[in-house]
Amino acid sequence: MNDTEFHQLADLALMQIEEGIDESGVDIEPETTGNVLTLEFANRSQIVINRQEPLHELWLASKSGGYHFKYTGSEWRCTRSDKELFALLKQECSLHAGENVTW
Repeated sequence: MNDTEFHQLADLALMQIEEGIDESGVDIEPETTGNVLTLEFANRSQIVINRQEPLHELWLASKSGGYHFKYTGSEWRCTRSDKELFALLKQECSLHAGENVTW
């Protein structure tokens, strides 16, 4: 994957996350600054998702830890646990929000 492909895939993933958050109906405030998407919850906790361009990865930081995701050709998978990005993110959002978050 080259840098252009990475940016296109990362842009799409971040856009899907923001749209999913809006669809969820849960009180989560997404804010994008540069290459960083921050999700802020009613209790002031945050999840931070950012691009790591040199590695062609998306990184997610949450209460339960940090995760690195690489695109496998069809989806973003955690480089350690092999969990899929959106599934893990919904789980983490549910933890932060104190309610089930789906989209």
